[in-house]
Amino acid sequence: MSTSETGQATGTQDKDYNIIWFVEACLSNALRLENYISDAERAGDAELADFFRRAQGESRKGAEQGKALLAERLKG
Repeated sequence: MSTSETGQATGTQDKDYNIIWFVEACLSNALRLENYISDAERAGDAELADFFRRAQGESRKGAEQGKALLAERLKG
């Protein structure tokens, strides 16, 4: 039995699934960071809140790039 899925079971090729997973992970991280930002703000730590905001922005950027790449690949 194979330890890796190549699209036969799911119907989705690994490379496409990997992009989908990446987008979901980025979006999930952006949501989680919203809580971290709130925690830092409640603690009065503006530096930490700003750090988490920058990280959140990068997660959103990754999600948008992944969505664009997936959309382009699914056109064909």
